[in-house]
Amino acid sequence: MTEATFSESGHRLKPLSPAMLRELSVRSNLRGSAQSLGHYGVIALVGALIWLVTSRYGVLWALPLMAVQGYVVAFLFMAVHETAHKTAFKSRGLNLAVGYLSAFIIGLPHEYYCLFHWDHHRYTQDPEKDPELIVGVKPASDTQLAIAYSGLLQVAGRLRLMLGHAVTGKVVVPWIPENKRAIIVAEARAYVALYALLLALSLWFSSALLLWVWIAPLAIGQFFLRPYLYAEHTGCDRTRSAFQNTRTTYTGAIVKWFAWNMPYHVEHHAYPSIPFHALPKLNEIVDGEIVHRGRGYIQTTRETWAWFRRQRQIG
Repeated sequence: MTEATFSESGHRLKPLSPAMLRELSVRSNLRGSAQSLGHYGVIALVGALIWLVTSRYGVLWALPLMAVQGYVVAFLFMAVHETAHKTAFKSRGLNLAVGYLSAFIIGLPHEYYCLFHWDHHRYTQDPEKDPELIVGVKPASDTQLAIAYSGLLQVAGRLRLMLGHAVTGKVVVPWIPENKRAIIVAEARAYVALYALLLALSLWFSSALLLWVWIAPLAIGQFFLRPYLYAEHTGCDRTRSAFQNTRTTYTGAIVKWFAWNMPYHVEHHAYPSIPFHALPKLNEIVDGEIVHRGRGYIQTTRETWAWFRRQRQIG
């Protein structure tokens, strides 16, 4: 029999016993390494194919491969997310190594994201304190909504913020505490310096390698990533219960693999200490408690799009 706590409305919030929680929370260097190496292995393979095709036949022939690469590279966000929770590996060093590399590739400073994401978990769906809602776009038309679903505005915004931190040396966003702001500035300056170095080397060698296997695919990949991210909380209740303020989306094995099992998002928010590889087992235990259930990302995207449109009409 499991122990459980209940919300004021009677909804069960924690249908998991302490013993079960300890069992599911065991972290694994082996599972983390297999996931990371597999993900990066696909990136390396598709990147090599892109370079081979562009070299022999031209860029246009490589566009389908760039779309595939875009999906895989953009979903390194999941590696950043899991390492931010320090649950990808048992080893702290491996968490940091994979986290920093993945964050650099997708242009999202790791230390900054850790603090941003910490407040997101503390204040999920609180419009005044959840950073995802504070920085979230509020589209006033279907055109603006379509642009928001492209993800390009969000990427441009975080790159602009990173550049601002690097150039001005100031951090003013409320989710970064005063004693962490110097770290965020130093991190931003390191990222900008490394990007500038890679640009200089590409120009020096007159090479478009990074453009075709990394930069262009990363931009394309936002068209896949942003609808996925909107599925996590959009249209869910504004309560403290993870079983009510978050959505789990039931999808195929390939999507779950590249997303590091984060489609099980209710499970993750209810028990953020449980690593990605244990979330399917956790789902078997708590499935009956989940309020918002997505049936694939195509259907769920239709639902979140409709929710944004309704909010615009209400507002």
